[in-house]
Amino acid sequence: MPAAVRGGSRVTAKPRAKAPASPAKRPAGQAEGHAARRPSPKHILMIAAGVLTAALALTLATGGRGQQIADAVGHGIDGKFGEAGFRLATVHVQGASAMATPDIVRAAGIHKDDPLLGMDLEALRARVEAVGWVKEARVVRLLPDTLVIAVKERRQLAVWQHNGKSVVIDDQGQVIREANPARFATLPLVVGAGGAQHANEILPVLVQRPKLMARMEALVRVDDRRWDLRLKDGALIQLPAVEEEQALMQLEQLDLRSRILELGFERIDLRNPDVVAVRPRAPAPPQDPTAPAPPPAEGA
Repeated sequence: MPAAVRGGSRVTAKPRAKAPASPAKRPAGQAEGHAARRPSPKHILMIAAGVLTAALALTLATGGRGQQIADAVGHGIDGKFGEAGFRLATVHVQGASAMATPDIVRAAGIHKDDPLLGMDLEALRARVEAVGWVKEARVVRLLPDTLVIAVKERRQLAVWQHNGKSVVIDDQGQVIREANPARFATLPLVVGAGGAQHANEILPVLVQRPKLMARMEALVRVDDRRWDLRLKDGALIQLPAVEEEQALMQLEQLDLRSRILELGFERIDLRNPDVVAVRPRAPAPPQDPTAPAPPPAEGA
């Protein structure tokens, strides 16, 4: 299946395996150039419509006892529509990313040359919406041979790490099962129990502070009640359980006065709104000038 592109892709339906067809036998005495003429699509549709009406009347008249007969007739109608050219040739997937499109097409469970008018679009939509990437979907058939699957994709919010596993979550905290976390290195890392459910509350506040976000390595949920910000240099910022934005505003004011984010620290405790406690980073131990120089590296 060809690769899809973001914003709407055209996919040729996957062929269904078929048994080799046996050569048709020509009646004796019939000339090769006088084969039986194939009915026109208009005649086929008229016949199919008449048979469908008869099947419906039979089902109603028998109180449902003729359902098996009607189902068999329905399969025959599908075949007639297929003869008229109403078979699947192309699938358009709209609104899905390049990563999500193959999973959506696979879940749809459709194949090239499937009868287009015989498809259960509601069941197909339900299968597509069961895909982790998809928030909602709509399926439309365009005669004679095209199916459109329009989806609204879930917004990837963060990578959530818990119990040794990493998954991608959306902005409602739901796991996108098919998403590979290794391919989302630019998303924020959220760690700990309860992190997925509450990440959408704190991340919009942090995104407004790009200077801090650029230094952040992980957002750690503590006792499922508050957050710690772990920075790339090993420093820790402890936020309160409530009014996190006010605490971050205190941090911004402190940084304006002392450039604390650039100078570095070991820990900043913002849990008490009345006191900002800063633990400076311990200075590196001075080198002993009398100590012997390290030996040169091998091969230097």
